[in-house]
Amino acid sequence: MLTEVGMFMGSLAVGDLAARSRQGVSRDSATWAARKRELTRSSSARWAGSVTKATDDQWALARRGQAAEMAWLKGQITRIEARLARPLGAKADKRAGLVRGYATRSEWHAKSRRCSALHDRLAALEADWAAGRVRVVRGGKKLVRMRQHLDDVGLSQSEWRERWQAARLFLAADGEAGKRYGNETIRVTDTGQLSIRLPAALAHLANAPHGRYMLDATVAFTYRAGEWRDRIAAARAVAYRIHHDVVRGRWYVTASWKPTPVPVLPLDAALARGVVAVDMNDDHLAAWRLDAHGNPVHEPRRFLYDLSGSAQHRDAQIRHALTRLLHYTRRCGAAAIAVKIWISPTARAVNGMDGTNGSAVWSPASRLPSSKPVWCRWLPSRTSRSSPWTRHIPRGGAPSTGSGP
Repeated sequence: MLTEVGMFMGSLAVGDLAARSRQGVSRDSATWAARKRELTRSSSARWAGSVTKATDDQWALARRGQAAEMAWLKGQITRIEARLARPLGAKADKRAGLVRGYATRSEWHAKSRRCSALHDRLAALEADWAAGRVRVVRGGKKLVRMRQHLDDVGLSQSEWRERWQAARLFLAADGEAGKRYGNETIRVTDTGQLSIRLPAALAHLANAPHGRYMLDATVAFTYRAGEWRDRIAAARAVAYRIHHDVVRGRWYVTASWKPTPVPVLPLDAALARGVVAVDMNDDHLAAWRLDAHGNPVHEPRRFLYDLSGSAQHRDAQIRHALTRLLHYTRRCGAAAIAVKIWISPTARAVNGMDGTNGSAVWSPASRLPSSKPVWCRWLPSRTSRSSPWTRHIPRGGAPSTGSGP
């Protein structure tokens, strides 16, 4: 049933993509409404909305690809023409801003031919850009090219055809807030029961009320399953996409949703009541309360953890240390926590950090149980160039005079 519904909706998506490509840059709300009405006759308003949205996103992605390719072509032409204008064998002059010339006449001739070919490509691409014409293949250009080299990739024609049909399926539906389980078209219950609202042309195949088809197989999410379950319990919007992995012979359901925006605390408000500065060390968190001017007050604190043993043990140790840190921050009345993590000079150069811009920085934290990067915000001192809380706190509890790692 999934294959039949996916192929039917995929055929509608192909036609809608062709219609969108013919419209070019003249697309407006009226043309979008006409496309949606045409799709609604054979499917439903919700299916039609998902198809038109996916089509518009695909067209916009192709346009961004055209813009990137035009910028690349212009850069290549500029570099080649600069070297073509130089005498053969000429050396570069950085002070004068001159590049080196080509070494031989044959190389100069080959590059001039390549420059002419790039000019032709750029002219054709600019014509497509002006007309709003894009080059898109539903299913992917990779599979299209693979069709001409089946022997090289070790596939038969029937195997390629199966991959091609799977790539052209369309089984995606946007979520709706207030609807049961957050999606009316593709619905997944809290027990993993999957059902699909069939298009109008396939409504006679329904095995459940209201034109729905209930699948025998159940769905199980492992990543962020708790967040997903909370959203469907509150009838908040959840979008689903179903795709077929031909190699593994499995069907996969991908759930996605827009995260709830987290209010950002302004820097002045965070510093008004002071902050708790934290230095992450190998076996403990060194914390110290800072006033509104960045000066340490009260006594420093240490929260120990042991990162030896299994991943579950390390995870529990980190959670316990962070919980104690949060409790300490609430008791102090501070509004924020500032984390100090050492950044290598290479990382600073790559990320363009000068140490005073408060940019988000990344530390691998290889011994932590999670493989995710650790993001933090560096809050500089207001009174001095080097923040006093960067000093390392030894096991005895008294701060040392040296700076942190």
